[in-house]
Amino acid sequence: MLRRNCLLLFLCFLFEQSSCAPFQSRPGQEWPHSQTGPSAAGRNGGSRGFQRVKRGWVWNQFFVLEEYMGSDPQYVGKLHTDLDKGDSAVKYTLSGDGAGTIFTIDQITGDIHALRSLDREVKPYYTLRAQAVDIETNRPLEPESEFVIKVQDINDNEPKFLEGPYTASVPEMSPVGTYVMKVTATDADDPTYGNSARVVYSILHGQPYFSVDPKTGVIRTALPNMDREMKELYQVLIQAKDMGGQLGGLAGTTTINITLSDVNDNPPRFSKSIFHLRVPESSAVGSAVGRIKAHDLDIGKNAEVEYNIVPGDGGAMFDITTNEHNQEGIIMLKKPLDYETKKAYTFKVEASNAHLDPRFHNFGPFKDTATVKINVLDVDEPPVFSKPSYAMDVYEDTPQGTIIGAVTAQDLDAGNSPVRYSIDWKSDLDSFFDIDPVRGTISTNELLDRESIAQHNISVVATKVNNPVLTSKVAVTVHVLDINEFSPELAMPYETFVCESAKVGQPFKMMYDRLQTLTLSLNPESAVYPCFNNTAGVVTLRGGFKRRSQEIYHLPVVIEDGGLQTLSSTGTLTIHVCGCDTDGSLLTCSAEAIFLPVGLSTGALIAILVCIVILLVIVVLYVGVRRQKKKETLMTSKEDIRDNVIHYDDEGGGEEDTHAFDMGTLRNPKVIKENMFRRDVKPELGLCPRRPVASQNSTDISNFISLRLQEHEGDTSAPPYDSLATYAYEGEGSVAESLSSIESVKGETEEDYDYLNEWGPRFKTLAGIFGERSESQSDVTSSITTENKH
Repeated sequence: MLRRNCLLLFLCFLFEQSSCAPFQSRPGQEWPHSQTGPSAAGRNGGSRGFQRVKRGWVWNQFFVLEEYMGSDPQYVGKLHTDLDKGDSAVKYTLSGDGAGTIFTIDQITGDIHALRSLDREVKPYYTLRAQAVDIETNRPLEPESEFVIKVQDINDNEPKFLEGPYTASVPEMSPVGTYVMKVTATDADDPTYGNSARVVYSILHGQPYFSVDPKTGVIRTALPNMDREMKELYQVLIQAKDMGGQLGGLAGTTTINITLSDVNDNPPRFSKSIFHLRVPESSAVGSAVGRIKAHDLDIGKNAEVEYNIVPGDGGAMFDITTNEHNQEGIIMLKKPLDYETKKAYTFKVEASNAHLDPRFHNFGPFKDTATVKINVLDVDEPPVFSKPSYAMDVYEDTPQGTIIGAVTAQDLDAGNSPVRYSIDWKSDLDSFFDIDPVRGTISTNELLDRESIAQHNISVVATKVNNPVLTSKVAVTVHVLDINEFSPELAMPYETFVCESAKVGQPFKMMYDRLQTLTLSLNPESAVYPCFNNTAGVVTLRGGFKRRSQEIYHLPVVIEDGGLQTLSSTGTLTIHVCGCDTDGSLLTCSAEAIFLPVGLSTGALIAILVCIVILLVIVVLYVGVRRQKKKETLMTSKEDIRDNVIHYDDEGGGEEDTHAFDMGTLRNPKVIKENMFRRDVKPELGLCPRRPVASQNSTDISNFISLRLQEHEGDTSAPPYDSLATYAYEGEGSVAESLSSIESVKGETEEDYDYLNEWGPRFKTLAGIFGERSESQSDVTSSITTENKH
């Protein structure tokens, strides 16, 4: 290609003035000689109008080599028109992509050069415009034409793996040809021109384990039975070369890290065939005795191991579980150990895979077996009692020091240390019992009483002499047995009644006793027979009972118990003869017998009567006190009333209201003065003081009230409704005479009542009454009223 372009450039140089340059696609096109276009007009002085003429030169695209490394500008091509006669009258111009910066043109010759090296991968072509103009007038000789300069590709880019390095995985033990992954390399060169972009794949490193398809880049396994446990990671180097892999092509490489994934193709294996373990005999049930492990070369769930104890000698004493974190087998103690009974245990443990792969069953059994030997270590243990608990019986009132039983403990260790016994003081605070420290016999230390404590729970402690720290404890229950020491007796004094119409053999009462076995005697007139639950029934042996002949029967009852030493007592049952109706209900009986059947004794009846009497006395006293109370009058003495100021906040109820004033305050008046003014109207200037009405000590107050009522009834200045009548008297004999401001009369006819406004809002109405002067009494705007008292 390079040689061909050089040849073209050489031919162009030889035929520079020829119109058939290799870059001109249609030679022979010329501007017409008789053109009237602007170019001709510019040179010949023709008209101004521009007339389109046939183009005298046409070309196709130009080509320029990319990555040109020469020192001179690279020649691209030549522009020429038939109007150019070689007299330097035509100038060529260039515009468009890269004009003046990347491409330049010789304005006289039309030669185009590339000023710098070009890269097709950056820009594959450039679009430019060329025009021929008159060099003198700078007017176009023909329209502007567009052409393309293409950058011709060379193999200057190697294939590249854009996503490398790669990682992939394939299961181990896979057959040949198993797909792994696909890689792709890209070449920036022109795929339509030559073989610059045709890529071929090959493996530089990674054989013979893997292979790659040269065209597609698919990687596959090339070796069978690759074992992950032998080698897990493989690095494969893939090369992509252009030019179809020919010599001189460019190449790119990438690395692929291929990991063999695990499959369950390995059974678990114990590192040794025998495991020796030791465990103290004092180990608790459920504690870990030791750990063993079977190693599996696989990983993940393929390495999970299950452990099982093979049934046989010693296996029943232990159990085994799997630790999920490290796949160890933990041997657990299943039953208590005793060095003195058995000192060693031997059993087999089997380890197997939890998840099997059927493809590898032909490899053999996926399990392994090992022997475990466990030696029991002797531990200095506390003494051991012969029984887990003891129960003993003793009769109450047994003499002090009587042996009631014994406990036994021994040291099972090889040393066989002697044992000493003691009673835990917390369990026997009252020291009822004692124990022999050597023999372990338990005896009474106090007299026992079954009725107080029927059962004693004590704890006996056994201690090793060689090691007093080691102790053991056992519970001892002592049952106190009862002896026959109390005579039987009736639970309470029983009283009942029998009807006069009772028939022979009729039961009528049940009796109770404290003991279980009773023997009751018979009576000539009634029989007492024992019943269940320490009860006895009474039946009549004859009929025809009469109250007139005998009202009360006292029935003696002899009670015997059933102990080894029989004890007895005699009780009395009181039977009252009463009258009954046909169904046996009580109708009449003596006073005491009537209450007794309901369960009330004489003392209870007396108490009830006393309470009733006390309540009656309290009620009488209360009523007496209430009757002695009398309402005191307002005036209890005959003393003269000097000044009585009575204040009423309520409003009178009218003329019929007879309770508005207490008339007791008007009794025994001595004197009334005539110069009293009414307090419900404004004082008149010409009024004269009234003369006082005299009265004797025996004068009735009614005469005075009647006189005052007549005055008010004739007074036209008083309101027609309620009025305030003042009945205020002052006693006689005062040296200083009256001090009351109510009856004080001023001689002056003119009075200034403005000072009432200074006394506050409560006197505002009063100031309004006395502050105005009016001839008519109808101008009064407010009054204070109270109903007249008759």
